[in-house]
Amino acid sequence: MRVEETRIPVRDGLFLAATLYLPDQSAGPQPCLVEALPYRKDDLTSSYAASYESLCERHSYAVCRIDVRGTGSSPGDALDEYQEAEQTDLPDAIAWLAEQPWCDGQVGMWGTSYSGFNSLQIACERPPALKAICAIYATDDRWTDDVHWRGGALRLVDLVDYDHYMTPMCVLPPVPAVWDSPDGRSWYDEWLRRLETNEPWVLTWLREHRHGAYWDHGSLRLGGTTAGYERIACPTMIVAGWADGYRNNSFRTVAELARHGTPHRLLAGPWAHADPTTAMPGPRIDFEAELVAWFDRWLRGRGDHEDRCDVFVRSSTRPEIDLDLHDGAWLTLPSVPPVTEATLDLTAPVSLEVAPDVGTAAWIDCAGHLPWGLSGDQRLDDERSVTWEIDPPPGPVVGHPVLRARVWATVPAASLSVKVCDVFPDGTSALVTRGTLDLTYRDGVHGEPSPLVPGREYEVEVVLDACAYQWAPGQTLRVSVAGSDWPNTVAPPEPVTLHLRTASLTLPLLDEGDYPTPGFGPGAEHSSESVEGVSWSIHHDVLARRTSATTRSDSRYLTPYDGTAHELYLGEVSVDRRTFAQRADAHTTFELTWPGTEVVVRSGMTVDVTAAGYDVRIWTHAAHNGEEISSRTWQESIPR
Repeated sequence: MRVEETRIPVRDGLFLAATLYLPDQSAGPQPCLVEALPYRKDDLTSSYAASYESLCERHSYAVCRIDVRGTGSSPGDALDEYQEAEQTDLPDAIAWLAEQPWCDGQVGMWGTSYSGFNSLQIACERPPALKAICAIYATDDRWTDDVHWRGGALRLVDLVDYDHYMTPMCVLPPVPAVWDSPDGRSWYDEWLRRLETNEPWVLTWLREHRHGAYWDHGSLRLGGTTAGYERIACPTMIVAGWADGYRNNSFRTVAELARHGTPHRLLAGPWAHADPTTAMPGPRIDFEAELVAWFDRWLRGRGDHEDRCDVFVRSSTRPEIDLDLHDGAWLTLPSVPPVTEATLDLTAPVSLEVAPDVGTAAWIDCAGHLPWGLSGDQRLDDERSVTWEIDPPPGPVVGHPVLRARVWATVPAASLSVKVCDVFPDGTSALVTRGTLDLTYRDGVHGEPSPLVPGREYEVEVVLDACAYQWAPGQTLRVSVAGSDWPNTVAPPEPVTLHLRTASLTLPLLDEGDYPTPGFGPGAEHSSESVEGVSWSIHHDVLARRTSATTRSDSRYLTPYDGTAHELYLGEVSVDRRTFAQRADAHTTFELTWPGTEVVVRSGMTVDVTAAGYDVRIWTHAAHNGEEISSRTWQESIPR
């Protein structure tokens, strides 16, 4: 294997910085696999190189890792995630790779999260050399199934995670040893340019607080000008995790691919937002073997294929924040699993005075690595919700449960949070699935919101997250309805009481059948998660009537080109239990060194969530070799 840095030209005269992992030339030209990310291949995610090396050395694939435009060592402007230029840059890169003498003209694209998103997006562009993709933990709906909005409600805790840390990430300099300017600028000049011109992406995400063309861009489900299920023609593998926030890009996407005749496979396991080989919870599998088999079939013509869904059906397991293993069983199901709907009547009417901090037991929806852990015991949240206890169905639930209710509220803005839980004989409550709806979107989350008329009754529908689950004998199914899912999403803007006159829950029950069991090679015996350098706590200030949730993550490591990196993330979200006023505070520090050079970028953000809107203040400071070279501040009030 040889490793090369290269510059891939794109149509506007710029280039993309890329690292190539090339197999021994004696094997002749080979297919190329591409991953494109904004997360800096040469330092902050340099550890990903081990997976690229394995694909190259063990399986003889050429592998290309790309820094997308304006990030890491690539020139240009990082205007936003999945910006329009990216959807022309990457087809250009695929065409260039296919023409190289070490490539046989066959290209595959894959990746997790961001690179799963853009794998789907680039497949819609149909570059001729792109023969197959694998999208891992991605979504088909950027409006309501990404880390920004959910059911029309702002995702609060994500503000102090991804939404903020992309601000300092995008103003870090290119790596000096790799940078090669298209116009003669030094790496330092390019860094100054980024510091002076880059705007925080989070401001756009907050301004775009309605579904529309912005969110349609790059969303298969929404069918904008750049995407749509029917636009994907190449074979597509979807990987989903039941502990991941992108689980909904599973059954519905595969069903649409089947409808349009696109070869496909769904692999849906118990995992959080991490490699299925090492993720929590297990069972873990040898995911590299599955990935290679997929690309071998479509890029090399090896092996057979049948469209299918390989699904892990979870079963009753006591919850833990860092659960290592979930009970359950694997099944191979058709592209559209055969289900029969069963509707459970929930006795009503009931009233609920909303507590704004219900939800802390099932914290972040897109858990990946600690401190973003898994959901814990739901009992404390259940006690402050309206609940119904029901005998569970004898077979698995596979798909999206749906709650339908007739409801009215005492103020113009309110939310419904619905959870389905598995209750043990001792009262322990494990989260199965949940859904959230800002009731101003009662006519459809992709439509226009409108205020509630206090006292007027509305018929609403809450679609819960996709799941595959079976209750063990002796367990109880609990339906839990609250007016908040905090801090996963914001609480209502003011105190409110909800009244449910009728309610029902519809469950998609898997039809009886002789479903085969897929076989997988074993993954790691235990997850790779560690508590070193991380913390996660929930604090109740009794006198101030304030609940806060805080996280900390601190890591140091070596990087290529004789470098070091230090990442520090601090976040806190809080809510006043009397007024429902909320705040998000985030602080991020990046420290990078190379011989003779030290780079420090610090950034902070405060978002006050009020009845009127979102008051945002963001700042960045940058220093080079101990001397401050940039300080910028943004301040904006964004109406709801």
